[in-house]
Amino acid sequence: MSNNRLPPSAGSHNQFAFEEIEHTADRALRIYGSNLEELLLNAARGMNSLMVTKHRPGSDLQEKFVEIEAMDCESLLVDWLSELAYWAEMEMLIFQEFEIESVSPIHLKARLYGTRITQLEKHIKAVTYHNLDIVQTKKGLIATVVFDV
Repeated sequence: MSNNRLPPSAGSHNQFAFEEIEHTADRALRIYGSNLEELLLNAARGMNSLMVTKHRPGSDLQEKFVEIEAMDCESLLVDWLSELAYWAEMEMLIFQEFEIESVSPIHLKARLYGTRITQLEKHIKAVTYHNLDIVQTKKGLIATVVFDV
């Protein structure tokens, strides 16, 4: 599934902002971003694509505010995705728009905008630390995240 090449631009409008890669028992994504903010946004979009493939935003827009403190970038990424997975599982709420108010390697403040769905196509039990590493390259950041499904 993976072509293992870094996209020319990992921007949020680029079709290669994330890609699903093969993993033995679970699901995994390789995520790209020119910086940490973009990496977090692309990770959220990628995880959404695993849970719901044909999501049509409804008219009842919900807004949530999240603030996350973490020990390092990897923990911030896991906590961010875990927060989004929680809202998807508990409230059937999928966020399509993200407004990052501030981000650092250990802190994130964001406003989330999304709508409720009737069902998830794939449930994410947990965002794991398995082989998690955020790598800085000449073209930006790359992370591989494994999801327990």
